[in-house]
Amino acid sequence: MSIAVYPGSFDPITKGHLDIIKRASKMFDKVVVAVVKNHSKNPMFSFEERRDYIERSIASVEGLNNVVVEEFQGLLVDFMHKHNSKIIVKGLRFVSDFEYEFQMALTNRKLDEEIETMFMVTCYKYSYLSSSIVKEVCALGGDVTDMLPEAIMEDAKAEIYRRSHKGE
Repeated sequence: MSIAVYPGSFDPITKGHLDIIKRASKMFDKVVVAVVKNHSKNPMFSFEERRDYIERSIASVEGLNNVVVEEFQGLLVDFMHKHNSKIIVKGLRFVSDFEYEFQMALTNRKLDEEIETMFMVTCYKYSYLSSSIVKEVCALGGDVTDMLPEAIMEDAKAEIYRRSHKGE
C-alpha cells in the first residue's frame, strides 16, 4: 500500500491545498494530511478548527475517501515512520518555495535515506495563494471566493474577520 504524507500548517486550508490533496489522492492508496502543531508559527486556528476545515473541504469532493487528517509535532520523519510512509508530498508555487522545500527534503533524506519528497507544481490559478494572503484579504473585507474551499467559505471568512478585528 502506498501512503503519502502531505504536511503543512493549513491555517486555513486553501483551494491550492485542496488541489494538491485531490491530485495526490489519485496517485497514492492513502494520503495523510499532517497538520503541523508548531507553536512558533502562532496559528490563527487551533488544530481542531483546522482539522474541521480540512475534513469539511475533503468531504465536499467526491472520491477523497483515501484521505485522512492528523496532527503532528516533532520530526516529520518520525511521523512518516509511524504511518509506514516513504513519500512526502509538497506543493510548489515559486522558485523561493523550491529553495526552502529542497533544503527540507535533503534534511529529511539525511535523517532517513528511504524517505522521498515528491514536489507537485501548484495549479497556475492558485500559484499566488497562501493561507497568509487569505487571512489578510479576509481581515480587510475582501473577496476570497477563489481562495477558500466552498465548504468552509462562510465560516472561515467570518472567523478570520472576527479574530482580526478583536479588540477594536
